[in-house]
Amino acid sequence: MKKSHEVLKSAITPCGAKAVAAEMGLSQSMIYKWCQPSGNPDCSGSENPLDRLLEICRLTGDDSAINWLCQQTDSFRVKNPAAEAATDIKQSVLGNTQVILKEFSEMLEAVTESYANGQRIDLKESERVRKEWDELKSIAEQFVCACEQGLFDHSN
Repeated sequence: MKKSHEVLKSAITPCGAKAVAAEMGLSQSMIYKWCQPSGNPDCSGSENPLDRLLEICRLTGDDSAINWLCQQTDSFRVKNPAAEAATDIKQSVLGNTQVILKEFSEMLEAVTESYANGQRIDLKESERVRKEWDELKSIAEQFVCACEQGLFDHSN
């Protein structure tokens, strides 16, 4: 996983630190410092906005600022749920697949019921659709993470 200064450096390099600094009303040296490691006396890096936002989330226990950033960039965040090791692999894989299908069915049901109510989906109804969609994404992500972690592979 990339470190915050590496992420910023990757994002800023194509535009150039000078252009970013000018648009943000900051010094070019500040932008360069954000793109270097911080927290080490041997490094000249400065705590960057990503580190600060992460610290705010840690201190408050509230990650709504991250969700807001995602919305501002026309994206949506799905938290990675904790995956647990499977004791009965076949049952667990099939069980997880059934849960994913159940959540998908509930999302489709929300769409169907909303649309059937006047041949449209209003803002209130879209909240239910969003809730079901988010639950589906979370359950599917949990399954994929478990697969990636080898939790369904006991061949070793």
